[in-house]
Amino acid sequence: MTTTTTGTPPATRTLRGTINGSPVAVPEGTSIFDAARRVAVKIPTLCKHPDLLATAACGLCVVRNGTSPRLLRACCTPFEEGMAIVTHDGEIVDVRRATLELILSNHPQDCLTCGRNGECELQTLAAHFNIRHDSIKHYVKDRAPDTSTGSIVIEFSKCIKCGRCIQVCQEMQNVWALSFLDRGIDTRMAPAGDIVLAESPCVKCGQCSAHCPTGAIVEKDETPEVWNVLRDPEKICVVQMAPATRVTIGEAFGLPPGTNLTGKLYTALRRLGFHAVFDTNFSADVTIVEEASEFIERFVHHRGPLPLITSCCPAWTDYMEKRHWDFIDNFSTAKSPQQMLGVLAKTWYAQKAGIDPARLVVVSIMPCTAKKYELSRTDEMFASGHKDVDICLTTRELARMLEQSGIDFLALEDGTADSILGEYSGAGTIFGATGGVMEAALRTAAHYAGGERLGKVEFESVRGLEGVKRATIDVKDASVRIAVAHGLRNVDAVLDEVREARKAGKETPYHFIEVMACPGGCIGGGGQPYGVNDELRRKRTAGLYRDDREKAVRCSHENPEVVRLYDEFLGRPLGEKAHALLHTRYTARPLYRR
Repeated sequence: MTTTTTGTPPATRTLRGTINGSPVAVPEGTSIFDAARRVAVKIPTLCKHPDLLATAACGLCVVRNGTSPRLLRACCTPFEEGMAIVTHDGEIVDVRRATLELILSNHPQDCLTCGRNGECELQTLAAHFNIRHDSIKHYVKDRAPDTSTGSIVIEFSKCIKCGRCIQVCQEMQNVWALSFLDRGIDTRMAPAGDIVLAESPCVKCGQCSAHCPTGAIVEKDETPEVWNVLRDPEKICVVQMAPATRVTIGEAFGLPPGTNLTGKLYTALRRLGFHAVFDTNFSADVTIVEEASEFIERFVHHRGPLPLITSCCPAWTDYMEKRHWDFIDNFSTAKSPQQMLGVLAKTWYAQKAGIDPARLVVVSIMPCTAKKYELSRTDEMFASGHKDVDICLTTRELARMLEQSGIDFLALEDGTADSILGEYSGAGTIFGATGGVMEAALRTAAHYAGGERLGKVEFESVRGLEGVKRATIDVKDASVRIAVAHGLRNVDAVLDEVREARKAGKETPYHFIEVMACPGGCIGGGGQPYGVNDELRRKRTAGLYRDDREKAVRCSHENPEVVRLYDEFLGRPLGEKAHALLHTRYTARPLYRR
């Protein structure tokens, strides 16, 4: 197995100085903001985020160098040799308080009913600076929220113009659905062209929400609908939970990122009143059986174009249909695990349990806001004769439901999932991290190609947070060229490589490509607990790989419940019944919708 590598970066010189009198040594190019963290000093900010370039938009991170009267913005000012930085004194604190008061003078005072109440960065800083009353006349422009996507909600009046969402949308994701409009005091954040978000290029990934410091962009809250169906005696409500949710939900209850709470979640979901608890990891295994079979059909039997591109991420699917529709024939037609479990619940499970599928309500717990959009994406999402998945909640919404319920979540005993749609392999759980779908597919595709059980199932070359990972994997007597991309801007670069090869009449540079819209994959999804950065992404990912290592079965095709599913119900992978229930189609769509 070989992997492409990059050269060693050139060494940088070390700069020395002091911060609040403490000596500090940092590499050249380090900002004052980051240098301060080296000596345990926190400089307040509302615009700086580890994922993004510094913009100095909020003005809270001001510091001074020595006795100079000039205030520097720490987030975008490089630390220089000999600097004697002062981060906190009477004047600096007063400037920061005045800046906060100006921001609050244009901000609604409805914290109790805000979706970020208790998790708002502006609210937290106002408390830290002991702001108890309005010192500046309060004026908020009233503008109706944008609820057009059905996935995320923009509360325009809560925007503080930090620019995080715009930078994420434009620079990280290359979607360009959000922008700043107007100028000066009238500057505002809005969908590009001042249209509603559903008519923009938005792909509902929710990274704007994940990076917003206030309640200006939040997920659509559907917890009331779930409470209603749980209380309805005419409905039978079942639930599934995604791979990534189990290692992130604990953050909402004060546990370290990556803590695996699978068993407690099973118990908690039953306590909430769900009739049956399933695991999306099971349908991730089913997805792999179908997707790996597709790859073998194309790579070994030459029945379809290469590269094969994964299709589990609905934000990526939306992006592809709008911007990369020339790759529709390369897209795996396998539905996402969410949709596969939904249709299997309303067909196989309903038959076995003797339940009328018209009474069955399937709720999913997902790390992603785009999963809400996916529920009605095409007619194939109604393959059971009903809406296959009825309601999708994010990890954040589930955390709120658990708090409302009075359940002492962390004190619960571990439970188990319901049989036939609950058992999963290690391959199913790593779906939640970038590279996980590729690794899971390679484990099964290698078996299908060689007919032998793999001795080593780890494919280390597809792991990690590098934006694009490229490798050549030896499978039996063939070499499979693969690429793994996460964050939509990185995807563009990979697909452009394929296009250039096509134009030149050359062989495709890749046989198999995995794409996830969110940086880090689902562990960094737009519906996960707030505060995401690469440190959290690594810890969350480590939790999934620990779960994989601890599973007795680590390949999707070896999951005994998956074997039973095909034997008793579906027949063979890619067969007529499997295709009718587990596969979908794609359509080129305009970038802007009117």
